[in-house]
Amino acid sequence: MQRILSYSEAIREAIVQEMTQNPSVIVLGQGVDDPKGILGTTKGLVDKFGSERVFDTPLAEDGMTGVAIGAALAGLRPVHTHIRMDFVLLAMNQLINMAAKMRYMFGGEVSIPIVVRSIIGKSWGQGAQHSQSIYPLFMNIPGLKICAPSTPYDAKGCLIQGIRDNNPVLFIEHRLLYYQRGHVPTEGYTVPLGKARILAKGKDITLVGISQMAIECLRARQYLKEIHIDAEVIDPLSLSPLDINTILDSVVKTKMLIVIDYAWMTCGAGAEIVAQLIERNIPRDVVIKRMGFASVPCPTTSALEQHFYPDAKEIALNAYQMIFSDKKAWQPITELQAEEVEFKGPF
Repeated sequence: MQRILSYSEAIREAIVQEMTQNPSVIVLGQGVDDPKGILGTTKGLVDKFGSERVFDTPLAEDGMTGVAIGAALAGLRPVHTHIRMDFVLLAMNQLINMAAKMRYMFGGEVSIPIVVRSIIGKSWGQGAQHSQSIYPLFMNIPGLKICAPSTPYDAKGCLIQGIRDNNPVLFIEHRLLYYQRGHVPTEGYTVPLGKARILAKGKDITLVGISQMAIECLRARQYLKEIHIDAEVIDPLSLSPLDINTILDSVVKTKMLIVIDYAWMTCGAGAEIVAQLIERNIPRDVVIKRMGFASVPCPTTSALEQHFYPDAKEIALNAYQMIFSDKKAWQPITELQAEEVEFKGPF
């Protein structure tokens, strides 16, 4: 019988197992010792491992990221949690000029084994400064590894891999993913960074979804079954390094691609995926489309949010229009059951 865990439970288990087997792993960040434990991901860790290894930090992202980098240089393996990715902006110099470059600048004599956990995604109307997904900014930086798994299995495996890696790893979590449930083995295991996951095989169109958009792609695939379109769904898992070959093989097969980014599209992950495909001389008859945020700050009101974020029905409609450009309009009929619980508000 398969054991089922939520995404947040899988993250917590990865941290517990790594802290248990490696005393150099520490956890720091705003609210990591709170009773609710960052939506359950750090719940009870301070009781289990003590306040020397699990500790809260002040509202000083730049300074505390420097502390984490210093701890990594001294031989520890910090897991530094940022509740919102928006405020990783305050630590850009530490991450880009320090963590990402030190191994290169010192000729490989030092390592920066730090995991930076950051949370993205819509919540309850937090608007322009609390709903951003700025991971494409970091994709431009050599020396940083970036992963954004969408399933509990991959969340545990990627996080363990990130903790064991000797390079800085940016680990991206979407709020709505915390309630996804799936098979997670009891033992510790790793999922390699740099290898994409084919979530569902298909032959008619390739859907590549970043983070929570991978789940929306799976839902879109269900809608498309109504009209006998067989979609292949790929979760890149790792954005840097990026496994372009798995995507390329799928696109050569289906001749159609939609990349759905959970960010703005200009210079985004989708743009990079498309550029790398074109450089590899994909067939000229391949049809490509990108989807992502509208080119405006995230609105606060729920009504406007519905137009800001792509969803499964919009993805399915775009796929239909690409495949049947000469046919009449279509709208999905089936109402799928939500696989996630609505995010309820403050931590």
